[in-house]
Amino acid sequence: MSSPSSHPELSTPSSYPELSTPSSVTQMSSPLSDPMMSSPSFDTSTSYPSSSNVSQDKCFKYDVFISFRGMDTRRNFTDHLHAAFYRSGIFPFRDDEELRRGETISDQLIKAIEDSRSAVVVLSPNYASSSWCLGELMKILQCKKVLGQIVLPIFYNVEPTNVRQQKGGFGDAFNELAENQMDPMKVQKWREALTEVANLSGQDSMNL
Repeated sequence: MSSPSSHPELSTPSSYPELSTPSSVTQMSSPLSDPMMSSPSFDTSTSYPSSSNVSQDKCFKYDVFISFRGMDTRRNFTDHLHAAFYRSGIFPFRDDEELRRGETISDQLIKAIEDSRSAVVVLSPNYASSSWCLGELMKILQCKKVLGQIVLPIFYNVEPTNVRQQKGGFGDAFNELAENQMDPMKVQKWREALTEVANLSGQDSMNL
């Protein structure tokens, strides 16, 4: 793994000063082996592709890409997850939602997803209300197929069935976005991506 100093964009959050101390970082052998995820259901040995399935020629810049809806999780769950990764020597990429422009994810963000060994998708009530989040999700699933990227969905205050079928409050958020989308093929691809990620073995945030 590379060191945090080699990634200036991955500066340690000011709210976690202890993370800047080298002795607080413990090198981990697995990209998702964080202590807060130590329950048996987080064992990736059977649920996810092994590292041998990832292209041997690929040099990854980040250990994990975190896809999330900031209005739901930035100041609580995602912040804690981000900090926990750092404490374990797992170097994450988390995009700055406040700097997003337009509806299409940037080339820089696409590159960050491609340069990540794994991805955590935090599926929260308003995740599907963002075309940006859905664009991230589609790219992540593409990298799962092409690069063997490990993908771990976390269902944050949502039911997997509602994500899979775009129902309930999660479905309402998605349908509101879909109604304003002029390209029906894009809407269909979003639906397929949500169904696919909901079918992966994941975690309920209430059980972490």
